[in-house]
Amino acid sequence: MTDKNKQAPQAHQIDMPRIEAAVREILQAIGEDGGRAGLRDTPQRVARMYQELFAGMHDDPAIHCKAIFQEKYDEMVVVRDIPFHSMCEHHLLPFMGKAHIAYLPKGCVIGVSKLARIVDAFARRPQVQERLTSQVADLIMKQLEPQGVAVLLEATHTCMTIRGVKKPGSLMITSAVRGLFKSNLATRQEAMTLLRG
Repeated sequence: MTDKNKQAPQAHQIDMPRIEAAVREILQAIGEDGGRAGLRDTPQRVARMYQELFAGMHDDPAIHCKAIFQEKYDEMVVVRDIPFHSMCEHHLLPFMGKAHIAYLPKGCVIGVSKLARIVDAFARRPQVQERLTSQVADLIMKQLEPQGVAVLLEATHTCMTIRGVKKPGSLMITSAVRGLFKSNLATRQEAMTLLRG
C-alpha cells in the first residue's frame, strides 16, 4: 500500500483584498456604481464566496484516504448520487451535478464518506468536468490500489445554460475507468449499470 500518513497541507490564504479590488473594477467596467447601497458590500461578499468555492485549490485530496481498512471483500462497492459543484475554468461559472463511484477492492476498503470528500476536494477549484472525473478515478486507484475503479459524473453547466448557446436542461456525462473496469468488458458493463442506477 502507498503511504497514507501524509500531513495535511497548510491552508492557503486567498488574497481577499485583491479579489475585492478586482470586483470593484468589474462593477465599474460594466457601468455600475459600486458605492450604491446594494453593491457597497458586494466585493467582500464575492471574496468570501470565492474563498469558499475554491477551498480545494491547495488541499491535497489524498488526506481523505487515511480511512482505509483491511477487509477481505472482493465484490463491487458503489456509491451513487454524491452531489457536487465546481467552477468551470473557462468562464468562472458553476457546474453542478452528481458523482457516482464504483471500485473493486483488493483487500482494502475506504470509509464511504471519504469518497464524497475526495470529489469535493477536486471540485472546489477551477475545473473542467473531464479532468475532475479522471482526477477522482486516478486518486482512488493510486491510494486504494483496488482491482478497478469507475467514476461517472453528470452535471449541468451554467456556461451552457445561461449564456452562449443557452440550452437549459442539457446534461454532460463523463466517465473514467481504470484497472479491471477498463480491461474486462463484462465487469465494466456491470459497473456502468450500477452507476447509472
